[in-house]
Order: sequence, then C-alpha cells, then structure tokens
Amino acid sequence: MSLTHANGRRFDVVGIGNAVMDVIAPVDEALLARLGVEKGVMQLVDRERSEALTGALGEHAARMIPGGSVANTLDGIARLGLGTAFIGRVADDEIGRAYARDTEAAGCAFVNPAVAGATLPSSRSIILVTPDGERSMNTWLGISAELSGADVDTGVFAGGPWLFLEGYLFDRPEGKAAFLKAAEACHAAGGQAGIALSDPFCVERHREDFRRLVAGPMDYVIGNVHEWTALYQTTDLDAALARAVEDCGTVICTRSGDDAILIRGDERATAPVNRLTPVDATGAGDQFAAGLIYGLATGRDLARAGRMGCIAAAEVISHVGARAQADVAALFRAEGLM
Repeated sequence: MSLTHANGRRFDVVGIGNAVMDVIAPVDEALLARLGVEKGVMQLVDRERSEALTGALGEHAARMIPGGSVANTLDGIARLGLGTAFIGRVADDEIGRAYARDTEAAGCAFVNPAVAGATLPSSRSIILVTPDGERSMNTWLGISAELSGADVDTGVFAGGPWLFLEGYLFDRPEGKAAFLKAAEACHAAGGQAGIALSDPFCVERHREDFRRLVAGPMDYVIGNVHEWTALYQTTDLDAALARAVEDCGTVICTRSGDDAILIRGDERATAPVNRLTPVDATGAGDQFAAGLIYGLATGRDLARAGRMGCIAAAEVISHVGARAQADVAALFRAEGLM
C-alpha cells in the first residue's frame, strides 16, 4: 500500500480523536491524598481543577507525552512502518505546540494547525504515578472536544486510506459531524472506515447514534464484551455479536484475558492472547487496534490481524505507558506473521 497526500506525505491510516497531552509526574501517597485524587482511576475534571493540579506539582518533574486513544493507536501503526495522519484540535499554546511537534517527530502527520486566539487551552491529562506504579489520571478535554467537521481536511483521504475513529468524541454533535464527513471522504476515495466503541458508558449515552453509525458508514468496529453487550442491551455476548454482524461488515470483540473474536461475513476467527500479569493496562485497547489495523490494512486474514493486535496489546501492558517500547514488528516476525 502506498497512499500519497497532496503534500507528498504517505497516509495509509488516518485517525480522528482527542489530542490529549499526558502530563506524567511521580508523586508520593501523601501528595495524592492532599490533592484529593482518587487513586488508580481516570476521571474527567474541569479547567479549574486541571490548572490546580498542574500548579500543585511544583518541583515534581513531569514528562509530557502526546496521548489520546486514537493518537496512541496511530503511534503504534507508524512504528510498524505505515504512513499515518492524525486529525485533532490543539490551541496555539505551549502544550498544543508541543503536542503537534512531538506527534510529527514520532512519524505521524499532525494535520490541523494549532488554533490561534483560542478561548480554550489544549487538552491535558494529569497522570500522577505513585511508587507502587498506580496511575491516577485527571483529564480535561479543553479545546480537543470542540473538534468539528470544519477540522476534517478531506485531502488526507486521497488514495483511500483506512480511517479510525474513537467513540469518546461522540459526546458532542460537532464530533459526530466530523465522523460522518471523514467517513464519506474515506469511502469516496475507496478506503475503509472504522471505530472503537471506547467505553460502555459512552455507548449507553449514545446508543441509538452508535447503532446508526455501526449499521451505516462503518466498515469495521472494535469493542470489548461490555461495549458490545451495552450496544445491543443484552447480557449474551453471542447474541450481541450476531446482531453486530447483521449491522456491520467486520466485527471485532476483545475479551481481556480471553481470545479475541473476529467476524467478517461468514468468516470467524479467534486470536489467542498472551496471558500475563499487567504492569500497566493503560493503552492495551489502543495498541490492540494498532496491531489489528496494521494487519487488515496490509492484507492479512482475520486470524493473523487479530493475533497482531494481541501481541501489540501484550507488549504495552508489560511496562508503564500507553505506547510501545519494544520492536513490535520483531515480535510479529518471531511468530511468523510478517
């Protein structure tokens, strides 16, 4: 596959998602308690709370790493050698400029220019890491949540790349409009459009919209057991997946420590997982999607693409952080998948 944008960049996979800078700082238990942060959970916070937490870090050395679910997936795909582009929204501030710069430096094109004069600053997740390795995440979406159809440059779809969306952006009408515009442009160029359901609570909030999206412009959909059963309002996973296959061409279900299930028409496959105790489960779904989409985009069958996803997920949960540290392509080659 060799897809070329007008500016000469090759885009095999295009993603749309929240451009969230991860601000990671080591802290002790006492500071965590003093700040009133619930340990080991991710919670959405408002601007005031986000700024207060940032200010409270003081002398605690913080690292800034571009994050966000789709952005993490694109990073994994780029590391495997495909051309990637990220459609996201940042302000023209220190965090926004760093996010765009670092994304480009990692090999993924950051499509949208930083917004000058924005009323909202760039999005960030304050991640406080205690000595036992627990990560307590405090996320404020800021300007990222304002992404709309106006931010979607249809030119990036020249050549028919794969499109990947995240369900988190479905909370606002503007995000839905961006999804539909991107899917239309992707299909017009001959590409494949897909989405990660992202979160069962997100599915619960927007069930009917998600159902229309799955049954309409989406060619592939990734979800876990809880997301699929929430979407179809059943406790029976097999029943949920049967209904999903009626709606969508390719259906993928991850099951934590159990084999992933992949269905495309009459073709059904399972992909074995690597059973291990996670060091940090953050990014497992994102990197599963990276391995899976890489496999599908390069013509692998369902079983091989699913196994690639499982290998990539196993790598990322073996260490702290949501992005790969090992050579995932080498891991694929070791299993005869490349």
